[in-house]
Amino acid sequence: MNYAAIKPRDIANGPGVRVSLFVSGCRHHCKGCFNQEAWDFDYGQPFTTETIGQIIDLLRPGFVKGLTLLGGEPFDPANQAGVVELLRRVKAELPEKSIWAFSGYLFDRDLLAGHVGDPEIVREYLGYLDVLVDGPFVEERKNLRLRFRGSENQRLIDVPASLASGNVVAWQDWQGEERGLK
Repeated sequence: MNYAAIKPRDIANGPGVRVSLFVSGCRHHCKGCFNQEAWDFDYGQPFTTETIGQIIDLLRPGFVKGLTLLGGEPFDPANQAGVVELLRRVKAELPEKSIWAFSGYLFDRDLLAGHVGDPEIVREYLGYLDVLVDGPFVEERKNLRLRFRGSENQRLIDVPASLASGNVVAWQDWQGEERGLK
């Protein structure tokens, strides 16, 4: 697995100050994608144990709220093992940090249904997430007023609540407002 970038202080891809990992490789090729260079699985740098250590160190300060995974496509089967290794370490060493992921795959139709990679790895992966922003970017549904997503088809999903209930549950922000299933 390769990664395109690590943003140590990101405020655009989830609540609060976050560390964002942009993985390389995406098969969706969404029209109007903001990060087309990351479609190439060979783009960027190798994702190593040292990279994981760097991300853990960036997450340690108290003002950093969590980790966000973007791409490329963090749920692509080629990226799943590397990302899950990172998430295991984050949850073991920094369990108070929230974890968000953005994916062009749909939570219920693709990921839970076992259509993307190894279902056991995907289930473990989802078990580490707090929020999943799912669905491909659709240029015709682009809306710059949306919070934490680029197009109106994308959903902000409360992953623990969704896994517990068996239904897709919208993430509720700090004000208790339901966001993201419209």
